[in-house]
Amino acid sequence: MTFRSGFACLVGRPNAGKSTLTNALVGQKVAITSGRPQTTRHTVRGIVHRDDAQLVLVDTPGLHRPRTLLGERLNTLVKDTLSEVDVIGFCLPADQKVGPGDRFIAEQLAALAPEGKRGTPVVAVVTKTDLVPRARVAEHLLAVQRLGDWADIVPVSATGGYQVGVLADVLVSHLPEGPALYPEGELTDEPEQVMVAELVREAALEGVRDELPHSLAVVVDEIVPREQSDPDAPPMLDVRVHLFVERDSQKAIVIGKGGARLRDVGSQARRGIEALLGSRVYLDLHVKVAKDWQRDPKQLGRLGF
Repeated sequence: MTFRSGFACLVGRPNAGKSTLTNALVGQKVAITSGRPQTTRHTVRGIVHRDDAQLVLVDTPGLHRPRTLLGERLNTLVKDTLSEVDVIGFCLPADQKVGPGDRFIAEQLAALAPEGKRGTPVVAVVTKTDLVPRARVAEHLLAVQRLGDWADIVPVSATGGYQVGVLADVLVSHLPEGPALYPEGELTDEPEQVMVAELVREAALEGVRDELPHSLAVVVDEIVPREQSDPDAPPMLDVRVHLFVERDSQKAIVIGKGGARLRDVGSQARRGIEALLGSRVYLDLHVKVAKDWQRDPKQLGRLGF
């Protein structure tokens, strides 16, 4: 049996279902999800292990027309990633009509191909098919077909599991023959500190106003073993994290009345972090204001962008 291995990049406008689809294909949560657009800020790698292939999925930030320096850097991150993968999955949500954002991305993908040559194969992935009637899905598939020259078109529902396996087969078919790139059982190559920061950010974004998602950055200062007086007590980790916002009003939103919201964020994030690290965790959260950090090159650098 021929073994294939390689990289697939999922792209699409913000909130197209890329992170949810990545988690469904991997079979475990490796990318944070949110109803807010532009949640993903890193190229998260999720690894799909099969008997016949190893598919490394790269979930990217949403491609968009940037309005800030952060937006420009995220777009550059996506374009750099696109140039290095074997196949691209272009996600277009079925519950939203094909619009200017989709056409912008289709143009960007078409421009990747060398003049006169066929570039990296692009699979159009119609996501969120569980949210609309079948007739609407059919209309959307026709609109997607007219949008570009796709290697394949696959409708899926990541939450319902509809055709997720079919999509994996299609993506694998475009990979080159080669050995496994990662050890069996490894599901992501993201550093623990990045995963911890993302879990905190996901919890902080739950139920907040529209303005906050773009202005929130999370940095893990340290993850260290806690010194305990009882030698028989289960080991525990101290995880110290800073959440950065751009204005005092946003700081008040994150903290909440009497610190209640920040405590809820800590409780939700701690459960995910303990599952990730396999240890009890003391999570120490602090909120700071870094004014207009999305537009400040120095602050962007300090925050990891």
